[in-house]
Amino acid sequence: MLTPGQKLARGTCRHLISLGFACVEELLPTSGLRVDIMALGPRGEIWVVECKSSRSDFQTDHKWQGYLAWCDRFFWAVDTAFPTELLPDKTGLILADDYDAHLVLMAPESKLAGARRKSVTRIFARTAAQRLQALRDPGPATVLGRMANQSGLP
Repeated sequence: MLTPGQKLARGTCRHLISLGFACVEELLPTSGLRVDIMALGPRGEIWVVECKSSRSDFQTDHKWQGYLAWCDRFFWAVDTAFPTELLPDKTGLILADDYDAHLVLMAPESKLAGARRKSVTRIFARTAAQRLQALRDPGPATVLGRMANQSGLP
């Protein structure tokens, strides 16, 4: 059974895919941070989307500003019942449900520096590839994932 946040993520990813993005859910760009969705666009742009299913979910999130350094644009994905007046200025807004989403407000662009973009793109690619391998062959992918974590690799 999916949680409310996972349902928002599913609908949001479906919409982003229709815009030409590739998405990875629950990605760790660096130690201590876990973004709900990181999306890599057709021109290499990197978006981060945080899914908030309720007022309390939003109010207890104190890490979101740390995500800004890891993307070109930052969005909130919420459902139609969410009180959007709580959301900070200078962020984007996506209205989502279990099955789809609608980009309501484009986030302002804050382009990543080249070295950071390369690092984030590498993390995105490695995470996506490891997850795909785990689906194809859960045994070795699990071992490789443990080895990468022990070596300090992202």
